[in-house]
Amino acid sequence: MPIHMITMPKWGLSMEQGQVNGWLKNVGDKVAKGDEILDVETDKISSGVECAFDGLLRRQVAQEGDTLPIGALLAVVADAQTPDAEIDAAVEAFQRDFVPASAEAGESGPQPEKAQIGGRTVRYLKLGEGGTPAVLIHGFGGDLNNWLFNHADLAAHRTVWALDLPGHGESGKAVETGSADELADSVIAFLDDRGIDNAHLIGHSMGALVAMTVAAKAPQRVASLALIAGAGLGEEINGDYLAGFAEGSSRNALKPHLMKLFADPALVTRQLVEDIVKYKRLEGVNDTLRKIASEAFDGNVQRTRYRDRLAQLAPRTLVIWGADDQIIPAAHAQGLEGDIRVHVLEGKGHMVQMEAASEVNRLLDDFLGR
Repeated sequence: MPIHMITMPKWGLSMEQGQVNGWLKNVGDKVAKGDEILDVETDKISSGVECAFDGLLRRQVAQEGDTLPIGALLAVVADAQTPDAEIDAAVEAFQRDFVPASAEAGESGPQPEKAQIGGRTVRYLKLGEGGTPAVLIHGFGGDLNNWLFNHADLAAHRTVWALDLPGHGESGKAVETGSADELADSVIAFLDDRGIDNAHLIGHSMGALVAMTVAAKAPQRVASLALIAGAGLGEEINGDYLAGFAEGSSRNALKPHLMKLFADPALVTRQLVEDIVKYKRLEGVNDTLRKIASEAFDGNVQRTRYRDRLAQLAPRTLVIWGADDQIIPAAHAQGLEGDIRVHVLEGKGHMVQMEAASEVNRLLDDFLGR
């Protein structure tokens, strides 16, 4: 069996380094493809680094607390028969030849761009080439960075676009009504502007409601729907979270609400909170979020629901949920009528595409096809 090097992954375009938070496997432990072997924190989020091979964990090269650049050696996986001397030689050769990518080189990759569409600034990111494109639509209070761990994987097989909805991220902050119809119209205008005739729509939370509304308004534009922890598939929603997020503008006010987004609250990093605080303090943001929330939700009740006609909205539909979602109950994934693929991931929360990125990417790739 070859000697496999586990290196610091690159999660998202802006990541340059990660800090080792702790080991989840010990030297000598058996590891299988898909097992998380250590926890790494970036300036956006912390997450487990998965092993891509079967074997034994033979070396923990990085120490807890180390901050290392993208591509740095973290661990070595090999079988029991591989001599220690061979592993030591492989580690030595790797370390001797490893050159961290410079920050300038990192900046040369695709970066978000902005366009004026329908009289409004729209920020978007495009990765990949070919195939039927996929369009990623974030949820309430989110932005295109909510797809940090998904964008590049999905773009290995097709063109992938992610955009900031009106009122979100770095897109224009003003909305008229803030309704799902208005947000869906902005997505259709984006498709028109970019020359995208037909696309796979992948929506998270409120973004799923927007994706379904696009499909209802312009069915010929939608090749498939992938709905992740989707609003619009049932009645209940955590109104306290929505109100707390819409009204909060300080670190202390927002952090307890942000912790509800993940099954593991330790994933909410200081930087994640700071980024949200900065966004919430931009002019017009709180007014826009209040408008959107009052249009889409009445306290703990979702106003717009597509549950009964989901199977008619698109040629194919996939539903993914985290079993421990504290914002929208995973029960909404059950009992959906029609030929709809449903996957509920145990031990994961509302931001399942971040908490279980590799599994969600596998499910999406399998659904979208190569």
